[in-house]
Amino acid sequence: MTSPRRDVRPTRDFYLALERQLPGERGPAGQPSRADFQFHELVPIFTRFATGWDDLPRLVRGREDYRVLVVRGVLLRAISVIGQLAPDGVIELVDLQLDTTWSEDDADDADDGPED
Repeated sequence: MTSPRRDVRPTRDFYLALERQLPGERGPAGQPSRADFQFHELVPIFTRFATGWDDLPRLVRGREDYRVLVVRGVLLRAISVIGQLAPDGVIELVDLQLDTTWSEDDADDADDGPED
């Protein structure tokens, strides 16, 4: 059975978490900026929550209104997003954790990434 498509909205806390973890400008070694994240990562995250809410793991046992998405990003090694089903039926993205570490292997992969 396919989940219904739901509306998704990021909260202020979601964007504050993004601001804490990524700089406003691309880093000297090509590390992504907040704008890069929004352009490359955010739409797939929205889509996963919008179309797959019922299939996402529950964050807290017994709480159907919280789910977590953990994925490898296009630009980042790992992205974890917590979503909450609001009373109006919209999924609110309430927290974000990014793996912003860079290893030698990731540097090789970055060479294949988006250009300026």
